[in-house]
Amino acid sequence: MIKWERFFNFRGVVMALNPLVDSRDVRFVLFEMFDAERLTKFDKFKDFDKDTFEATIELAEQIAVEQVYPVNMEGDKIGCTFNPDTKEVKIPECYKEPMKTFSDAGFPGLAVEPEAGGTGMPLLLYNVSSEYFIAGCVSWFMYVQLSVGAMNLIKTFYKGADRDIILEKMMAGKWGGTMCLTEPDAGSDVGALKTKAIRQADGTFLIQGQKIFISSGDNDMYENIMHPVLARIEGDPRGTKGISIFLVPKYFIKPDGSPGEKNDVECAGIEHKMGIKGSATATLSFGDNGKCIGYPMGEERKGMSIMFHMMNEARLQCSLQGLAVSSTAYLHAVTYAKNRKQMPHVMQIQNPDAPSVAIIEHPDVKRMLLWMKAQVEAMRMTTQYTAMNIDLSDAADGEEAKEAKALVDFMIPICKAGNTDLAWQVTAEAIQVYGGYGYISEYPVEQFARDCKILSLYEGTNGIQSIDLITRKLLMNREQYFFRVFKKRIMETVENAKGVVDYKYISPLIRGIDKMDEVIDVLMKKLASGRLMQIFIVATPLRQAMVMLTHAWMHLWALTIATKKMHELVGKVTAEEREKFIHENVEAAYYSGRVLSGQFYIGSEFKNYFGKIESIMAEENAVIKSTDAIYTGAMAE
Repeated sequence: MIKWERFFNFRGVVMALNPLVDSRDVRFVLFEMFDAERLTKFDKFKDFDKDTFEATIELAEQIAVEQVYPVNMEGDKIGCTFNPDTKEVKIPECYKEPMKTFSDAGFPGLAVEPEAGGTGMPLLLYNVSSEYFIAGCVSWFMYVQLSVGAMNLIKTFYKGADRDIILEKMMAGKWGGTMCLTEPDAGSDVGALKTKAIRQADGTFLIQGQKIFISSGDNDMYENIMHPVLARIEGDPRGTKGISIFLVPKYFIKPDGSPGEKNDVECAGIEHKMGIKGSATATLSFGDNGKCIGYPMGEERKGMSIMFHMMNEARLQCSLQGLAVSSTAYLHAVTYAKNRKQMPHVMQIQNPDAPSVAIIEHPDVKRMLLWMKAQVEAMRMTTQYTAMNIDLSDAADGEEAKEAKALVDFMIPICKAGNTDLAWQVTAEAIQVYGGYGYISEYPVEQFARDCKILSLYEGTNGIQSIDLITRKLLMNREQYFFRVFKKRIMETVENAKGVVDYKYISPLIRGIDKMDEVIDVLMKKLASGRLMQIFIVATPLRQAMVMLTHAWMHLWALTIATKKMHELVGKVTAEEREKFIHENVEAAYYSGRVLSGQFYIGSEFKNYFGKIESIMAEENAVIKSTDAIYTGAMAE
């Protein structure tokens, strides 16, 4: 069992330090920034209160720390195995007990409506809880993530008589789910899929084709697996407009709800991967014997729009994965830096008798840790703000719901690509803090890096996210409504910060918005004149800039709150007493850290935003001029 350290109290709530997530920062974001308790004023969430939210978070933390985190390294070493004779996949056995505890506690159905058998809590609370579980073990949570996503899709679009049985089994953690999109010749280009559906007289379809890179595609965690499968009905048009979606169970379902005869779907193998080794990534063959039965979900030829209900959820979950693995990498690095002693303090470097100090005292290590802290906090604020707006778009009405929906649509690619790009950088920085020890498998941070690299690749590569943002969410969005709502919220934060925060941390946001307006004006002119190549080559730089603008906004919001709290706590403490006071008062230490990370991000990191904007506006066309011939020195095949 993991040792929990140094308990402290926040407004009557006792919290313990853990190696996964800063629980104090979770409360700050949830209750002090976003006032999550106000969700309980809506009919949809009226049965809950702050105490319920707190109890849920505490339970998630306890299960994650005591049961999930301990299996992380073990599962990585054991991995998954495939038996080619029986076509069976076995996952790390150590994953199963934590999954039972997780399911028995009701977490799979936490945000599912009571009418469908769930608890009906806000998605925000499910996401906050999920951060702990993912930080505990990314691979383990993959089974949860795919199952909950498939379950929500079935809940909304599947109309079969066995729908309620399926939902009950999935919420109980007995049955799992997947998302079957990718094929050998249809990765990002989903419309090129070859899997076909042959209509049967009884309303079912015979499914024939192969899907690859299917997370949780086959495993011995679950008694049955529900596969939502994209396929094209024979005779339907090519491309995405001709795609439908079908539910293909691994085992047919008996009237009593138990698994029956096996469907004609087989695992053809599993991938041997760089990371997330405890997650079974399978190749699935549908209908090799011509007997794979699929059941229609939703309207025919609406498969892509239906799947995108799951994709948006999956992309936000992917954002959470980036946040969570960064969080645990950062906290591990801090603990290591506090305990590893090397070299005298820089101010004593000329003193041959000076003792070695903890590396957290060295300037470059302090810089690395503060950079990691600022990025993790920004990821947490951005991700949970998006989740809260999903709740508001469902629970509120009128303009409030409309604006919340706009923010969600706009921020999904910012969250997904921003968090997963940064996760690779944060985990790399954690390894750097550890030095040579970070590179060896006896220490956990190298696994965090291996586990997180996939995040920028699946659920739509980050290049796809950038294109989605610059086209559908920005330039092609009617009157840039999404961006106008986004900009409106930033300016509200700016106004609230005036008179509280030093203006040198406010003015960069104002200037940043002005610069982004200039970029959008230029891009709109390029769109009008058909210069699409010039738009697409800056899609990723623009998205990267938008991530930085979003993070600066979130830090200014937090800085406004934390500055007020700091004045309340240490306003009368003398400069000489301040350091001692912060060391002895955990609340003062927390708010002091929040102020410093906000100042660091806006005052230092956000300067890079303006360089990114300048590079976009430079209209350098070398990329457009490049052809495959210039990339010399590489083999043809």
